Amino acid sequence: MTPDSSKPDTGNPGTPEPAERNLPDAAGAPQGPDADHLSDALAHLSTAVESDSIATGAAKGLVYSVMETLGTLIGDPDLPEHARSGYEGLMETARELRARLERGADDN
Repeated sequence: MTPDSSKPDTGNPGTPEPAERNLPDAAGAPQGPDADHLSDALAHLSTAVESDSIATGAAKGLVYSVMETLGTLIGDPDLPEHARSGYEGLMETARELRARLERGADDN
């Protein structure tokens, strides 16, 4: 679908268009998700689990998805070591959350 030039642009100029996300950086390496965003997602998910505002099955699925993403990022041989260690820390946080979810599911 092409944009209608007769309508004003209401998009947020600071938000990249989907086609612009994860484009290669100047060195040609694709940019992965921002570690801060993944950290925020895990924190939000942890809060939702603690307050019982999310179903356990849904939380498990989201944690699994974040862990898959982190595993792919950590496995990238071109990833700088400082970024890898940050993603590894997030993976440990995700594992702890998954363990809490598993323990919680066993209590039911």
